[in-house]
Amino acid sequence: MQLPAVGSLAPDFTLLTDQGTSLTLSSLRGGPVVLFFYPKDNTPTCTVEACEFRDAFPKFKKSKATILGISPDSYRKHANFRKKFKLPYTLLADTEKVVVGAYDVWQQKTFWGRKYMGVMRTTILIDSKGMIARVFEDVKAEGHADEVMEAIAALR
Repeated sequence: MQLPAVGSLAPDFTLLTDQGTSLTLSSLRGGPVVLFFYPKDNTPTCTVEACEFRDAFPKFKKSKATILGISPDSYRKHANFRKKFKLPYTLLADTEKVVVGAYDVWQQKTFWGRKYMGVMRTTILIDSKGMIARVFEDVKAEGHADEVMEAIAALR
């Protein structure tokens, strides 16, 4: 598999939100959608990334963009993470790893010489028609929200 190509239709999905309700990606057409895939709630780098999107949220809201964080954590863990850091956007629980597989962000990683499978920190920007507008690979958490905001501004 490979990451979805820019210009292709974003793979649709339905996942549980941090509130325990279902959300379907295609129901969000009409405005840009930011899917940020991250490995795990309450880890240092994931927290930095989540809080950067939180701090930039007013800009995203003004541009009518929907932010969705996705990881394999449960919706209950997401609910705690969201509450702890006052995240104003929805987190989605991909516990079965279906969506991380469809977007090809579930890959082999190496840490201290040990190989394992995990989520590659990746952000997908989807335009108002449901098409992939931009793919951010190997995301560095610091400054990333601003980088995504610039890409949304470029959509116009």
